[in-house]
Amino acid sequence: MTISSDPVLTVRDLRVDFGSEAGVVDAVRGLDFDLYPGRTTAIVGESGSGKSVSALAVLGLLPDTARVTGSVALRGRELIGLSDKEMSAVRGSEIAMVFQDPMSSLTPVFTVGAQISEALRAHRSITAKQAWARSVDLLDLVGIGDPQRRAKAFPHQLSGGMRQRVMIAMAIANDPSVIIADEPTTALDVTIQAQILDVLATARRETGAAMLLITHDLGVVAGHADDVAVMYAGRSVETADVDTLFAGPRMPYTIGLLGAVPRADRRTDALIPIPGTPPVLIDVLDECQFAPRCPVAIDDCRGGEPALADVTDDHRAACVRVGEIDAGGEIAGEPVFGVPEVPTSPVATVAREERPTVLDVEDMTKAFPLTSGFLKRRVGSVRAVNGISFDIRRGESMALVGESGSGKSTTLLEIMDFAQPAGVVRIGGVDPASVRAREARALRQKVSIVFQDPSDALDPRFTAFDIIAEPLRALGVSKPETEEKVAGLMRRVGLDPVHADRFPGAFSGGQRQRLAIARALATDPDLIILDEPLSALDVSVQADIVNLIRRLQADGDVAYLVVAHDLSVVRHLADRVAVMYLGEIVESGPTESVFADPAHPYTRALLSAVPVPDPRVERERQRIVLHGEQPSATDEIVGCGFTSRCPLHARLDDERRERCRTVSPRLRPVTADHRAACHFLEEER
Repeated sequence: MTISSDPVLTVRDLRVDFGSEAGVVDAVRGLDFDLYPGRTTAIVGESGSGKSVSALAVLGLLPDTARVTGSVALRGRELIGLSDKEMSAVRGSEIAMVFQDPMSSLTPVFTVGAQISEALRAHRSITAKQAWARSVDLLDLVGIGDPQRRAKAFPHQLSGGMRQRVMIAMAIANDPSVIIADEPTTALDVTIQAQILDVLATARRETGAAMLLITHDLGVVAGHADDVAVMYAGRSVETADVDTLFAGPRMPYTIGLLGAVPRADRRTDALIPIPGTPPVLIDVLDECQFAPRCPVAIDDCRGGEPALADVTDDHRAACVRVGEIDAGGEIAGEPVFGVPEVPTSPVATVAREERPTVLDVEDMTKAFPLTSGFLKRRVGSVRAVNGISFDIRRGESMALVGESGSGKSTTLLEIMDFAQPAGVVRIGGVDPASVRAREARALRQKVSIVFQDPSDALDPRFTAFDIIAEPLRALGVSKPETEEKVAGLMRRVGLDPVHADRFPGAFSGGQRQRLAIARALATDPDLIILDEPLSALDVSVQADIVNLIRRLQADGDVAYLVVAHDLSVVRHLADRVAVMYLGEIVESGPTESVFADPAHPYTRALLSAVPVPDPRVERERQRIVLHGEQPSATDEIVGCGFTSRCPLHARLDDERRERCRTVSPRLRPVTADHRAACHFLEEER
């Protein structure tokens, strides 16, 4: 396909502001970019940088309270100032959008086929029958199996990945000139994310459209973008083609973002967090907005906000020291962002078998009843966890990974609930099912949990002091001792005790997660359970929390059980990893061993789907894309549950395939401490 030299969409000096009780919020402040046919431009940055607001401004979807100025020209036609009726003719036909949450974007009372047909008939003079046939073809194009049947399904009957495919089918229905994808892979499993990104690439090829990709995932940018614009405080602070930006960033903010990203292909000593929080864009001062967070800021940075300056022909950065920063992210031989020191835990020097066991799980099973009818008669079971076993030693961090529905969170809840029968769970050698209620209550002090979203987990009516002190008060700790311990815990997690009287709403997302960790540490537990502790945080904040958890682990001998869908984070955070699929552990072992030499076909597919923030590596990688989705946990599965999606199974002869279909594989050694559940490990390796 020939790429046109003329941009299809030109944005110049785009500005968006909103009124608020505190004053006017300058959400976007003079944004410029061009979109070219057949090319993908990515906009990246932290939450609040103005990425999504910019996209909504282009489509004219902002509320009436927003004031939009500047120029948005589609093939020379100015869009800003058009009426809603005039913009309705543009949306869906010439510019289409794939929103972040497909469930909130699709109408729940109409079938997905009817909704795609509606998008077609709104812009084309075709019959209902023709629109339905085209809808089925589009579902087939985006990789939905049995499109005739799926077209008649309602959104809630489809998985998250399928719903996102429906949104892409709707976006490309009228062959638009521009496709805007706003965080299209957020909240999706890594395997589904890989499929969706491939579908987006197919959509771009089929339509020849220009694509605007809005994302916080720099790995996705590395693998799928041609050009990149980094946004901070409502404006572009660095622009370049993807290879140039990743190879030699010159704006300190971009350098910080890239340093904060964990990589699944290697583990570093420590991630590099960006200190502080983004500015509130009210009464913005004429100075570099990144200066308060920048480790190399000088007086000149506060003398005026720097404009984008040329680094090379197609590479620009907004920094007064851009001429001093070299391609390696250093000034005069010193890195812009220094690598923080994370000490090694003394426990790590002790052999694993010599350390006491903090948690021991033996053949855990959990099934939920499946009921039907008015009388709620049981018609089956949902097997969430199906006979898993593992142990965690003192000072160790273990991660449970796998797709949604694999049983990870159910495992955590069963451990915390003390509801398993005798002989299944032992905490510090004690079985919760075999002790009295008072002893079980004392045993709960040894296990704490940090939930996924600190905003939902922390009581907004409690101050930071009360949040941390609550478990101490429940234990009857005296007031003076509680005050002393709360102050010590806040300092330990990097919070200032002076802020103990603040409510959660006054803290940033990362600070709220620190509060949750401080609360979890209050009872001096032996084990802290972390349920997706980083998924709601920006990458720059994630790095800070990962370093904090590793530092706390080194300071004491507390063990961690982590559930995470981000395998890049797992590599930096966990000592051991267990991969779950359909309620079973299919591979387990030391993190470095499993990541460096995955043995199970499912683990190999998971790791190959994780984006790496390096364009060169992404282009050379051999990705294993799984087709289809997990079987239902209500199905009676005989043999290996991964058979229907297994790339290895497709290469076997009939006799060995029959074994996969009829005999359930058990975990067996790959190396001394690395095990996998596959009949044909030798063939896969």
